[in-house]
Amino acid sequence: MAEDDDTQQSSFTRPGFIVGAVVVAAIIVAAIILTVLNLNRDDDAAPPPPDPSSSATSNAAPSPEPSGEGGGASICGLEGVELSGTVTTAPAAEWAFVRTVAYPTSPEFGPADTGSEGYPMCFQHSPQGALFAAATALAVPADSALVQPWIDYALSEGAYREALLSEVGGSTDSSGVRLQLVGFRMLSYDDDTARVDLAVRGSSEGTTITASTVYELIWEDGDWKINANVANPFDFATIPDTSGYIAWGA
Repeated sequence: MAEDDDTQQSSFTRPGFIVGAVVVAAIIVAAIILTVLNLNRDDDAAPPPPDPSSSATSNAAPSPEPSGEGGGASICGLEGVELSGTVTTAPAAEWAFVRTVAYPTSPEFGPADTGSEGYPMCFQHSPQGALFAAATALAVPADSALVQPWIDYALSEGAYREALLSEVGGSTDSSGVRLQLVGFRMLSYDDDTARVDLAVRGSSEGTTITASTVYELIWEDGDWKINANVANPFDFATIPDTSGYIAWGA
């Protein structure tokens, strides 16, 4: 039993599965396969750490060049900078959709702009902005046409960027897959980084799971990005229920 658990855990932390966590359909399909059908995948290692001689602090967040007061203003001019804090109640939001996946929008917290390929971007430099960025990151990959341009923008500079980008490619068939954000927890926040835990419910072919995805975010170039300074910026695990989460969703 322990061996099966170890095999499953190593599968979730493989680079391919980590980036699969960005691709919404891959999260749900892989989770259902691993959790319900109990299939195993090869035990590949995470991306190798960088040569210590090239970076003395490979796991430390880089110091993005400040673009405004308090460590960096929003790239699209959203007002409000909070260098500390948390989110203890569900923020008011209007809900938009990427395919069938809803994500929150707010004129205050973002997204306040779109990339040239049409993906939502630009969030407030605040705990709420980080929360909205993580929730948006959950939804955008539901459209396979947006995955490549979005992840190229949304993944920060860092030791693991190239390794993570190399795992993204091709199209993902998300037909028959449904994903719903149902809650959140703000695990940590400061002016440079945030850890956001999203509770999601996914279903495919009559099977439903509840899962937690922890997004490691970093403030870079005036926006919240997925932190490529850590090997596993998407910590995914199935959970029995949503106890301890603040209810939030469309």
